[in-house]
Amino acid sequence: MTDEPTSSHPGGNGGAVSDEDRAIAARLGQLQAAVGEQCADAQHPVPARAEVERIVEDLRAVLFPGYFGESFADAAAQQRSTETTLARVRRTLRAQAQRALCFGCSDASSDRCRECEARTEFVTRAFLGRLPAIRQLLAADVEAAYTGDPAASSPSETILSYPGIRAMTSYRIAHELHALGVPLVPRMITEYAHSATGIDIHPGTRIGSHFFIDHGTGVVIGETAVIGSRVRIYQGVTLGARSFPLDDHGHPIKGIPRHPIIEDDVIIYSGATILGRVTIGAGSVIGGNVWLTHDVPPGSRISQVEAS
Repeated sequence: MTDEPTSSHPGGNGGAVSDEDRAIAARLGQLQAAVGEQCADAQHPVPARAEVERIVEDLRAVLFPGYFGESFADAAAQQRSTETTLARVRRTLRAQAQRALCFGCSDASSDRCRECEARTEFVTRAFLGRLPAIRQLLAADVEAAYTGDPAASSPSETILSYPGIRAMTSYRIAHELHALGVPLVPRMITEYAHSATGIDIHPGTRIGSHFFIDHGTGVVIGETAVIGSRVRIYQGVTLGARSFPLDDHGHPIKGIPRHPIIEDDVIIYSGATILGRVTIGAGSVIGGNVWLTHDVPPGSRISQVEAS
């Protein structure tokens, strides 16, 4: 025999709500307020995860037409499809960017924050205008993957199957939105790629052209890392922070440079860990499983013994 609820009323899903349920819900609300979480409600909803992921997939079809999304009979059909997909991306991105901008808005009135609305329009137009530049960067990444991997049979193979290209597609999309000041959405995009590829790139990272991640699983690149052109890294590489300066309350200070600078033409082999705001000079080669917390001059060859 089970106990009956002492008092109940119909719940939103058709079930009964007991006094115990109400007490637990009240306590959860108190805990949320205690840690400073903003309540997501009808006035300030968070970006919808499924919609953000749809933006990514639509943009993959726009940036690599014929590889993702639908196939085309001719160039005219491809043009029409791209136009239709871009229109959908514009609508969806506008809605999700506005959610992200308004979620942190201090305006708690019933009217929508007009500043957030205007900002949303600017961000959406500016981002879509950057798509040709993103496509050029991704073409260089594809070229780097094809020329840098002897196992690659064609550039198309890298587009269709290489986790590094998928991760970089999401990163280059997210980085532009991050640079435009959109909160939440860029991190959602890179975490979507992280879950699919095992490659964790913060959208704030700055990465040059012809970047190649071989194999990729376990790669971590922190928020303030700066990576030059023609850099190649392998699985298990970490470009992280060595320490976190604290404020007067003992909390990590956010936004300060704390991750490595990797100059042009550097190769970092599997399992290497580079921590702190150190510089790896141009043309250097960092061996597998090396642990580095100091600067390395250009043209260096660092092995485990030399690193210690």
